[in-house]
Amino acid sequence: MRTGGQRWDGWLDGGLLAVAAAATGWSVFSLWWALPATAAAFLAGRRTARARSAVAVFAGLVAVGLVAVAVVPRWFVLGTRFVLLSVCVAMGPWLLGRFWRQSQELVRAGWERAERLEREQWLVAEQARLRERARIAQDMHDALGHDLSLIALRAGALKLAPGLAPPHREAAQEIRAGAAVAVERLGEVIGVLRDDDGGAPRGPADASIAQLVVEAAAAGLDVRLAVTGEPDGLPRAAEHAAYRVVQEALTNAAKHAPRALVTVEVAYSAQGARVGVANGPSPAAPAPATGGRGLIGLAERVRLAGGVFTHGPGPDGGFEVVASLPRVRPANTAPAPGPGSALSPGSAPGPASSVRVAETRTAETAGELRRARRRVVRGLAAAVLVPLATGLVLVLAVRGWAFHVTSQAVLDPAGYASLRVGQDRASVRGVLPERQLTYRPPAMAAVPPAPSGEGVECEYYAMSADLLVDWSGDAYRLCFQGQVLVSLDALLR
Repeated sequence: MRTGGQRWDGWLDGGLLAVAAAATGWSVFSLWWALPATAAAFLAGRRTARARSAVAVFAGLVAVGLVAVAVVPRWFVLGTRFVLLSVCVAMGPWLLGRFWRQSQELVRAGWERAERLEREQWLVAEQARLRERARIAQDMHDALGHDLSLIALRAGALKLAPGLAPPHREAAQEIRAGAAVAVERLGEVIGVLRDDDGGAPRGPADASIAQLVVEAAAAGLDVRLAVTGEPDGLPRAAEHAAYRVVQEALTNAAKHAPRALVTVEVAYSAQGARVGVANGPSPAAPAPATGGRGLIGLAERVRLAGGVFTHGPGPDGGFEVVASLPRVRPANTAPAPGPGSALSPGSAPGPASSVRVAETRTAETAGELRRARRRVVRGLAAAVLVPLATGLVLVLAVRGWAFHVTSQAVLDPAGYASLRVGQDRASVRGVLPERQLTYRPPAMAAVPPAPSGEGVECEYYAMSADLLVDWSGDAYRLCFQGQVLVSLDALLR
């Protein structure tokens, strides 16, 4: 069911088409009417979504002009002018308005698609951040569970110590039971957050970077480790973040740059730690690009530890990741970017951090842009070529009809020379062709006007049907009063 606004739009569109049609008709007599006709046709094309009504109106205009040319000979010139104006000031501007509408719709659709892709990329990044937070929670479970288990063990040993007062023995028992309950509850909470999709492998909570490098070298990776400074006093969250950065970087290097040299640099200072992993260009074929969520997860882990994570191509054509982790976590950690954030390639996590996901989305968007450009080009070609082709076809049709009619209305010059004023119509009829001209040539200044009076009728005949001769378009005028020839004139241009 159409609403009031839709009905109003329909009436407005119909009114614009009616104005365009009426102004086109009036422009036959005065070209000033072509201006409102052009404006109304353009606005109708810009507003109207469906072309059926407009096509019907324009087809009707052309049909009216063609019928006028064929049926009413005196309207030949006006009918031809009306057909050409219908194409030029009505159909052409309408097609241009329609092209404008389609181009604007394509622009809006492109922005909507870009916003949708950005939202999807942000959701992918947010999912990766949540998974990394779940892994952080698991690391906390391992570390805290280990510490709580040691507390429970020491409390049990204290309970069995000889000479311990009963109240102290009872307190030790309570400490042991409380630690066991805390470990159980911690396991339940972490179990809810645990990611079961088989993500990146996770090492033990107290594993070292050196152990990671040894294991990677044993697996066949060409890796070098350089450590400067001491990690004393580095927060556990920063230690875990450094471990995960090295772990993920080694995994990516083995996957995407096999047989390439990998350098791991860890520098501890009074301000914190700087972890860098760089691999050279791969001499072997890399594995196909997938996911890209690991880098987003690393950036989230480093951010939660108060640090800064960057990644990107290396100067030698390889790839490198760098994490700077502080010893003292800032009070206000920068929030994770949301949809619409403008990020540089090496900034904190966000949609732009997912390199491979972004490449996939870029390829899809490029395909959409190519298809949109082809649609715009087709629309522009239609807006320009359709009026030209229609006008050409109509002009050729009118000219062909005019040539056909003129060829049957040619009066031989010798026959014209044999005619004399005062002859009766019966003696003249044998010299005249079968038909008269369907149009009336304009009167020339050097030719006297047609005689006037009651019963005077003038007939017009072509001098030649050949369009290439000098006298093409010239005509003879024969005027009769009753049945007597009263005037003979040659109308020369």
